[in-house]
Amino acid sequence: MPESKIITLLTDFGLSDVYVGVMKGVIAGINPTLPVVDLTHQIPPQNIAAGRFCLMNAVPYFPAGTIHVAVVDPGVGSHRRAIAVEFSGGFLVGPDNGLLSGVLSQNPAVAAVELTNPKYWRTPAPSSTFHGRDIFAPAGAYLASGIPLTNLGKTIDLKTLVELSLPSCVVTENEVAGTVQYIDHFGNLVTNIPGSYIEEQGWFAVAGSLTIPSGQTYSDTPSGTLLSLIGSHGWVEIAVSGGSADSELQKQLNQPSLLGVPMRVVKTNLDV
Repeated sequence: MPESKIITLLTDFGLSDVYVGVMKGVIAGINPTLPVVDLTHQIPPQNIAAGRFCLMNAVPYFPAGTIHVAVVDPGVGSHRRAIAVEFSGGFLVGPDNGLLSGVLSQNPAVAAVELTNPKYWRTPAPSSTFHGRDIFAPAGAYLASGIPLTNLGKTIDLKTLVELSLPSCVVTENEVAGTVQYIDHFGNLVTNIPGSYIEEQGWFAVAGSLTIPSGQTYSDTPSGTLLSLIGSHGWVEIAVSGGSADSELQKQLNQPSLLGVPMRVVKTNLDV
């Protein structure tokens, strides 16, 4: 196995248990020269949408040919497919439950297989609750070591790959309407509104009845106040200078959860 490409790992396994370490052990058992990069293992349990967002925003920063193994898999052991997908930037390995669909929305799939060949599993009798160890980690390791995608299983129709259903971003002349698609560790509310839609424009954000001024940095407003800006990921986000927008807006909007809550961006200097 002459090749030795990077593998990334993204899971909701956390760091308290040995699950992540065991996956790395399986990879090392197949090819100990493979470099493994942890994207995150702190995706909220079973939160496919959060995993989708994080994977989509991490993949562009890796070299072409990288193998991305992602496991947020509440349907493990069920009839959902275990898959590997080739796209222009490398390969994705994980459950066919929409987790991979964010990457594929930006980089269309070239080929895909269902991981049905037990020769490339850890064991011919994989656990029904730990496909990360028994199917996905081995598949990633073999791909990174130069095994062709088609060796791993049967080819599947790209049109049948599962896409996660998310609210659309709606653009009009005066504003862009979207929703909160992700909440990060700092409590920043990341919307599904691309920053490119409002570049070179004056703008402010609206959440419920609240008007939120825009800025370029987290310190552009006094400490403890809301602001909107374009984050490093390229999406419009709502933040609190020195605090948590998640906590603040839950109180102000009387919402127990802000995921999926509508947000709008209003343009103030239209070029019309």
